[in-house]
Amino acid sequence: MKVAFGTDEHTPLTDAVVARLRDGGHDVAVVADGSEWPDVGRAVGEAVAGGRADRGVVACTTGTGVSIAANKVPGVRAALCTDAWTAAGARRWNDANVLAIGLRLTTEAVAAEMLDAFFGTDVDPAEAALVDKVEPRP
Repeated sequence: MKVAFGTDEHTPLTDAVVARLRDGGHDVAVVADGSEWPDVGRAVGEAVAGGRADRGVVACTTGTGVSIAANKVPGVRAALCTDAWTAAGARRWNDANVLAIGLRLTTEAVAAEMLDAFFGTDVDPAEAALVDKVEPRP
């Protein structure tokens, strides 16, 4: 799977995230590294919405800014997650296509669990259809 990755701060955790994705067989494009969080969210969001990536992962100190920025891009459904359960639910129930993580409180072990859940969970079409109540998909 093609994955767009972006972070506003290059850290050992961001290196671990990219390595975990690549070790999982994903083709990872780092589209923003060290850019301001609005630019990170937009770059990853545009890669996903534009079809250059199947999914995306964004990171900033809390994960909030990059998730807000990514969600401004039509067609993006970014979910700020803190654990594997939330990441799996974001995929299953909300058809999220961008995972947002916070760098300050996420350990490498928790990030690995979230990535495995986010990329290993199938969408439940009946549940995901509820997203259309908010705004139709492009």
